Amino acid sequence: MGIHRIFPSGMTELHVLKGVDFELKRGEVVSLLGSSGSGKSTLLHILAGLDTPTDGTVMWGDTNIFALKDRVRSYLRNANLGFIFQFHHLFPELTALENVMLPLLIGGSDKSEARKKAEGLLERFGLSDRAEHFPSQLSGGEAQRVAVARAIVSEPQILLADEPSGNLDSENKRILHGMLLDISAQFGTAILIATHNIELAMITQRILYLTDGRLSDRSPSGGIVV
Repeated sequence: MGIHRIFPSGMTELHVLKGVDFELKRGEVVSLLGSSGSGKSTLLHILAGLDTPTDGTVMWGDTNIFALKDRVRSYLRNANLGFIFQFHHLFPELTALENVMLPLLIGGSDKSEARKKAEGLLERFGLSDRAEHFPSQLSGGEAQRVAVARAIVSEPQILLADEPSGNLDSENKRILHGMLLDISAQFGTAILIATHNIELAMITQRILYLTDGRLSDRSPSGGIVV
């Protein structure tokens, strides 16, 4: 893909990504490690089509997503890709159930069908009794589980997670990590997780390191980078 991302920085430029090449296979769970500011979030946003690379291409299957019009790219993203943020980014004016239904409704699903599917996911994640609650009424762990349900309700081929357990306590981290592995196993979803969490990284199938704008499968220090 040869992804480069350069940001203007005063009178100079900040070269965050320097020719990143990366392939994510169906059903694969991969963790992405790197120090704060290394470009992990930038890479995930580019892979999701939320940011545009300065140079390089991103392929979803056989499709170069940056050769598409914004409207078409947004449609494909909603249908094929889920994104979990460190902060849940639930819509505060919508209930947990309505937040999970939203991607299906945007994609044109019937409201009753979307409701049934969203209710099923909330039940699976132990949130049936929180379906009509608003985000402000949920705990941090509950809100993040709702965010995961929203990200996978369309059964995406790809799931990108940016520090998904960064704001959770130990128990909710354990629950979330198990959920991600279950999602990949059940749906064959390819998952890329940007994280500082070593326990999470060690249960993924592959660990990649982003250092000085370049991606490798080997830590520059010979150990795990946190």
